Amino acid sequence: METESEPYVRLTTLRQLHQVVAELNTARSLADTLQTVVDGIVVGLGYELAAVNLVRPDGDLVVAAFAGDPAAEALITGRVGSRASWERRLTMGESWGGLRFIPHTEGWVLIEDDVPQWHTDGPDPRFEDEWHPEDRLYAPMYATGGELLGVISVDRPRNGRRPGAWGREALQMYAFQAAIAISNARLRANMQRALVRLEREQQALRASEESFRQAFEYAPSGMAIAEMGGDQHGRLLRTNDALCRLLGRPASVLRRYSFSDLVHPEDIGTLLRTSAEGGRAELRLGRRDGTYVWVSLRNSVVADAADGPRFLLTHVEDIEERKRHELQLAHRASHDSLTGLPNSAELRSRLSARLCRRPQAARATAVEALDAAYEGRPGEGEHAFPQDGYQGPYEQPGPYEQVPYDVPATAGAVPGGFEHHVHTVAPTDLDDGTKGLAVLFCDLDGFKSINDRFGHHTGDAVLIEVARRLTTGVRDGDTVARLGGDEFVVLADGLGAADAADLAVRLRNAIIPPIRVDGRAVRVGASFGIGWASCGMSAEEVLRSADQRMYIEKRSRSKAHRRAG
Repeated sequence: METESEPYVRLTTLRQLHQVVAELNTARSLADTLQTVVDGIVVGLGYELAAVNLVRPDGDLVVAAFAGDPAAEALITGRVGSRASWERRLTMGESWGGLRFIPHTEGWVLIEDDVPQWHTDGPDPRFEDEWHPEDRLYAPMYATGGELLGVISVDRPRNGRRPGAWGREALQMYAFQAAIAISNARLRANMQRALVRLEREQQALRASEESFRQAFEYAPSGMAIAEMGGDQHGRLLRTNDALCRLLGRPASVLRRYSFSDLVHPEDIGTLLRTSAEGGRAELRLGRRDGTYVWVSLRNSVVADAADGPRFLLTHVEDIEERKRHELQLAHRASHDSLTGLPNSAELRSRLSARLCRRPQAARATAVEALDAAYEGRPGEGEHAFPQDGYQGPYEQPGPYEQVPYDVPATAGAVPGGFEHHVHTVAPTDLDDGTKGLAVLFCDLDGFKSINDRFGHHTGDAVLIEVARRLTTGVRDGDTVARLGGDEFVVLADGLGAADAADLAVRLRNAIIPPIRVDGRAVRVGASFGIGWASCGMSAEEVLRSADQRMYIEKRSRSKAHRRAG
């Protein structure tokens, strides 16, 4: 009878197996898939108890699903067995194809390990293939690459017998299908998590982009994005309203320009260094009306999310008021508050910048100068620089050739030794054509009586007018300074002795005409002393020399002549 019914039993089991395998592929989550696996074993394969021990990321196995006995399920679900204990179980006992059977006669050695397990009480087997309560049957599940995914544990076959060849084959095939279903469930779970993470990242990116857009567009100071690299390097791609208002140009027009098109020509080097290094700089940008505004640029080099083209994010802050204030402070520190002329400190600074501490060497012949050059000695008009051995020919400036006042007054050399210092010399009485730096010391005659009679208001007006007349009477590049009180100094470069005397006469004649203050006319005279600046002298010595010559000139004329000029 058994033999006749065996094909029918197999077909019924096969149909049940097909049904539970189909259900494996319809589970929506990994947890549902695991529960479907154990339910399918109980429903379709004829076992009363089943569990799935799933491999965790740390390698140990946890009881992830259980079916067949609620009490046993509550007892062991979630408990963990070490990987070493499981590997021991999967290497001992009998190998039934892909299954591993550990009979009760060998299972006693496993009682003390940490693998979660359950036992059912029952009598000892009465015949050879009867199932013992302490028998253990495991079906390992492997991924496609051979990685262990977990182990199916089964217990108590309903017929009370150890599974035969057909039962073993069915459990092994089911374990194979379960491994596929678990792998797919994990893949779906990973994909779902990735999709959720991607959606969150996209939402965060959209929120970040919106925050950046609002911060960019509505920033109170100017903002711009410019290209980096390529033929369009530096071209403005985007500007905010604040920058458009600052420069008086609409955004559509600004996109035709780069910052190098807008920057003041004197500041182009500063801009290029800032763009290359990604830092900050203070420079001037051109407005639509042709004027320039002082701004502070702060640059940041940024790349897109895919590390593609890089851009320059520029913050533009209007510092016109601060710059104006700084210039005003600097002007006040170096200029007289009443007349606006350079003050005593500025005068001494400009004068000292022209003088070195080494006096002009004795004049040499052309042959001697050439010999000195070859021997490494300073000849006529040359200056030795011990630190770098630099020498250069002496050249006198012409009558209207201005020598800059920014040459430092060092002990015989310009810092670094790379600039050639042209000695400042005084013209001689021989009228040999030598030109020098004339220092005209001017003291007003009769000014004290104006202050005493008409008050300081009138005196201040006289000083302001005298300063204007002196400034008008000199060349561009000459310096007119007020030492204090009624004393003025004029620095005029490139003059001979006769030129300086002629200048003093012209300036005195410019001062003599009446000055009208509050409806009355007042007059002052002027006494001039002419000194000459030369290397080897200090600024104080030069001014003292011109001051002494002024007093000599003042005493040489009568008091009446002083007022008349």
